[in-house]
Amino acid sequence: METSRILIVDDNPEIREIIHILLEGEGFCIKEASDGQQALDLTKKMDFDLIILDIMMPGLNGYQTCIEIRKNSNAPILFLSARTKDSDKTLGFSSGGDDYLAKPFSYNELISRAKALIRRYQVYRGKDASSPQTSLYTQTSKLSKEPFIFHHLMINEEKEEVTSDGIPLVLTDTEYAMLLLLVKHRRQIFSAQHLYESVWNEPYYYGANNTVMVHIRNLRLKIEKDPKNPTLLRTVWGKGYRCD
Repeated sequence: METSRILIVDDNPEIREIIHILLEGEGFCIKEASDGQQALDLTKKMDFDLIILDIMMPGLNGYQTCIEIRKNSNAPILFLSARTKDSDKTLGFSSGGDDYLAKPFSYNELISRAKALIRRYQVYRGKDASSPQTSLYTQTSKLSKEPFIFHHLMINEEKEEVTSDGIPLVLTDTEYAMLLLLVKHRRQIFSAQHLYESVWNEPYYYGANNTVMVHIRNLRLKIEKDPKNPTLLRTVWGKGYRCD
């Protein structure tokens, strides 16, 4: 089985070294970048299964780097930052990030988050994961690969493409997984906890509500004709979300 490749982007060499040693010890292949531009150059040359990205860096900051990376890569992005305000996390998710871990972080949590993001990415890409997946999203992804229509959207699982009235949409892995899950279980209400545990395939934690909410908002911006008045992905107040 091919070794998963992780890119660590941080201007602090000590932090890069710590993360490098931790994740290499888990069997991952590690590459490093000391700034945003170096990270962009590397993502254009090779594919990664995970990008761990610091926010406060000289030159391109983490948010700017994430936006640029998203132009050519759908690899999951885990932000690491000492900035812990909800607005900082919201900006990270809005930039295209998949997860956010505050500094200082526990080594076990970093490893578990990294493995969860890679595991979900491998399932989405159809790779062999290191352990069997049993989440609802994983079960959904194993269903029929025939393209299907949902209102003005066409979802082609074989090509991993979503189009809106024939125009391709650029979705992150998380957005795609969330859309696929909700569409294939249309009219079923998913609480934020149910969505998080199904899509992220890890236990629900405090603050995950905000993570789900931001991804829902970003997804609506891409799939809805009028994101301010969504008709495809609805909020069921006090209960969660559903696709009609």
